[in-house]
Amino acid sequence: MFRIAPAHNDHQVAIRCGLGVGVPLLLLLAFGRVDLAIFASFGAFTGIYGRNEPHRQRFGHQLRAAALMLAVILAGALTSRLDPGAWDIVAGTTAVAGLGTLATGFWRLRPAGSLFHIFAYAAISSVPNQPPLWQAMLVAAGTVLFSLVLGLSGWFLRRYRTPWEKPERPRFTSAQRRAIYADAGQYALVAAIAGSIATAMGIGHNYWAMVAATVPLVGLTVRNRIHRGLQRILGTFGGLLLTALILLPGLEPWQMAVVIALLQFGAEMLIARQYALAQVVVTPLALVSTELAHPGDPLLLVSDRAVETVIGAAVGMTMVLAVHLHNRRLRRRAAPDQSGAAD
Repeated sequence: MFRIAPAHNDHQVAIRCGLGVGVPLLLLLAFGRVDLAIFASFGAFTGIYGRNEPHRQRFGHQLRAAALMLAVILAGALTSRLDPGAWDIVAGTTAVAGLGTLATGFWRLRPAGSLFHIFAYAAISSVPNQPPLWQAMLVAAGTVLFSLVLGLSGWFLRRYRTPWEKPERPRFTSAQRRAIYADAGQYALVAAIAGSIATAMGIGHNYWAMVAATVPLVGLTVRNRIHRGLQRILGTFGGLLLTALILLPGLEPWQMAVVIALLQFGAEMLIARQYALAQVVVTPLALVSTELAHPGDPLLLVSDRAVETVIGAAVGMTMVLAVHLHNRRLRRRAAPDQSGAAD
């Protein structure tokens, strides 16, 4: 719960991800196009994938992640043009949760699951009066390309270059395929439940509950998954204090862009080592990014995030426990049959 894992070249990926989001945002601000910032922010998520893989593997990994992220961004932008209501966004995000998990599973993407795709689709589809679609996708694609170049940057230096070898990808077993489909179903279900609760309560930014609900689904054991849910809550409340310190003074857009880059750096430094500490940085990263793209009341933003994180994490942890109890009952039923077969 509170253990900190050892470092593993975290500064390298942190620098790449910080530059990957900071440079495009500052360029957009220089051209006076803050309305396109949200598309750059989500395009930069490409750099999160293939964290410490050799350059050839990382490039292929990030290409697949980029294709999926661009598809999600496009879907969100198209949905926004339909003037969706809160329940429409819940329905669309639920579909993205399931389909995104299938894609990450069969494309062997890491981080696994559809957390980033839920966030991207729902956030973009919630923003009204968007710029022309071609401009939005051009910025997203340009940011993705920049992230891919950053991912390969070490290969151009002999000291850091790794062999350009195509990785072997063994076929999925039937059990692995069933597990991917089961994961997709769980992601879609918890997203739908959490989003419905938040929407029924009339809380803004209902997708934050949907994002939080998927967090406990990642982990090797039930204990790991419950810990992630609790860490999400604890880290979020710590992050909300940091968010208040950042937003309440009223930063200029360029200052917010610099803060986003620094927070992205901090997130990647911590995310593989201690999830609760990472959330202290990830929370203001998400909220400052939201505020830059669609300014609102910072206090309302903070309160919505707090309530929805608790709702989502509770739904996710409930799903983990329900699946665990169901599997345990199945094992108990199978035990006498196996014993009888042995006799």
